[in-house]
Amino acid sequence: MSGTADPKAARDHARAQGGTRVEAMPVRPPVADDLPEGVAASDLLWEETLAPGGYASRRLARGSQLRLIDKQGDACASLNIFNAEMPTERLNVADTVKVQWNAYLGTGKLLLSDMGRVMASILADDAGTHDTFCGVATAAGNARKYGEGRNSGAFPGGRDRLILGAAKHGLTRRDVHPCVNLFKGTRIEEGGAITPIIGPFESARAVLLRCEMDVIVVIANCPHVLDPREGWHSTPLRATAWRAGITPETDPVRNATPEATRAFLNTEDYYRR
Repeated sequence: MSGTADPKAARDHARAQGGTRVEAMPVRPPVADDLPEGVAASDLLWEETLAPGGYASRRLARGSQLRLIDKQGDACASLNIFNAEMPTERLNVADTVKVQWNAYLGTGKLLLSDMGRVMASILADDAGTHDTFCGVATAAGNARKYGEGRNSGAFPGGRDRLILGAAKHGLTRRDVHPCVNLFKGTRIEEGGAITPIIGPFESARAVLLRCEMDVIVVIANCPHVLDPREGWHSTPLRATAWRAGITPETDPVRNATPEATRAFLNTEDYYRR
């Protein structure tokens, strides 16, 4: 009989795990020794490393900044964003591409909602390989490719992980929408074919996002759906968030293009209540 079959033994075993620390877990209270200059330790909101195949979700206030780091060069951050106050408003990848006349994300680009508002802006990006076309892998697709695709199995898909993250905030699988993939890219060829840009890449590439609304951020760290490699490849993804100021009217990202300014005006009008 298992040593934890007895309730008292199970309790003692569980309590003995207190204080255990592993790489892939939230740090509570959050602590980080590499915050940007000018960011106080007291402003830190979130510090967590997502394991390969892991997921996380967090509510972040308007003006917060979220830094994602591909620690070992083979992470894929599949990202869903919801308006925390009204989750029926969410990231719209098609409008993100269409409004900005550009499908390739990078520094200065915006992540737009289906209401024409800015949900987040990209303040810094030293990765340069992102994807707005392909979405995430499903259980069925992973089962065909790897022989296993269950959420509880060895090769979970990004969609099921996003569903789990959304559920933490009372949302269902119907709320999980097309995502953007950070750190794994695609290129559209002249004839329309999609070429995946998968890597692996150098370690410690980072993307810095600024939340322009009160948002729920859901992140899955699973292999890109077009990863051409035979094996299931994923490495840890680090998330760090801190308090920062609401975007001013003089902000260069806000005023970079007429489309950006209009989207920010839509966001500011939403909060002018």
